[in-house]
Amino acid sequence: MKIVFLDAKSIGDDIDLSGFDQLGEVVKYGFSTPEEAGERTKDADVVIINKVQINEQTIGRADHLKLVCVTATGTNNLDKEYLAKRQIEWRNVAGYSTETVAQHTFALLFYLLEKLNYYDQYVKSEKYIGDTIFTHFSNVFHDLNGMTWGIVGLGNIGRRVADIAKMFGCHVIYYSTSGKNNQEGYERVDFDTLLTTSDIISVHAPLDANTQDLMNAEAFAKMKKSAIFLNLGRGPIVVEQDLADALKNNEIAAAGLGITLTAASTMVFYSLDYSMSNFEQAKARIHRVSQTENCLYIYLIAKHTVDTKILRALRDKADLAKMLVDDYRNGSNPFQEGV
Repeated sequence: MKIVFLDAKSIGDDIDLSGFDQLGEVVKYGFSTPEEAGERTKDADVVIINKVQINEQTIGRADHLKLVCVTATGTNNLDKEYLAKRQIEWRNVAGYSTETVAQHTFALLFYLLEKLNYYDQYVKSEKYIGDTIFTHFSNVFHDLNGMTWGIVGLGNIGRRVADIAKMFGCHVIYYSTSGKNNQEGYERVDFDTLLTTSDIISVHAPLDANTQDLMNAEAFAKMKKSAIFLNLGRGPIVVEQDLADALKNNEIAAAGLGITLTAASTMVFYSLDYSMSNFEQAKARIHRVSQTENCLYIYLIAKHTVDTKILRALRDKADLAKMLVDDYRNGSNPFQEGV
């Protein structure tokens, strides 16, 4: 049996993959373009991927392929109709990142809710030692206790976030994007009720026909002006321009946008998708939102994480990728006007 891992570098170098060697011949590639994947999978019995697109282009010549394994929870990079047509099974890893994503949800929330960037800069500027009193009220925040937390998508991650939010004293409500999910012990509401009554809204839903562009201008307009929006689901659930406009027009208070790279390393990196081929579009999206002061926008957690992500996303644009990496290392914003 031949096992081909198309993007092994995308899950990090600290994971022991030697267990696969007991199952057959294993070939690992750091990253693969669609063209490379088509060639590399043609003799495979099993293909393992993280973010590589699986479709006719990438596995069309894989005559012996029986199984596609996804080293993540999300599977919107699989052409499931094509796999079913060819009777190729697929499996994903459900639940591996529940604790990590829940933790990151609250990291985003508290950064925004408690104005941590503002107070960090305030203390580092040494203005605090020059104040006449020990209290500072220029940028107030409030207790999480007593707030209403609305959750879109009450799967494993959504339930974990709900349980932690309850521990902080929040009133938790949720909206089922499929209309079929009734969770005992949790209060289900319609979408409008969630939008209009929630102080915090977090998205933990998969990307499908029910969630594509769910958070649009109409949705943001219904939210409280004091509300914080967190997207821990897929990027296309949010209409990016509508979110940017809502923030600029103070229709909502703040937004935290998160994606999970590995179970141990998370970062916020707005809309530069692995599959995005139009870099100018990606750059415009990132720049557009980065200009909004009350949108949480963090380039990186670790330098090596950003380096590999950019090189992975822009592997066919080597000069541009090198420029972006150099900019990051020098501490500048590679998405500023004129770049």
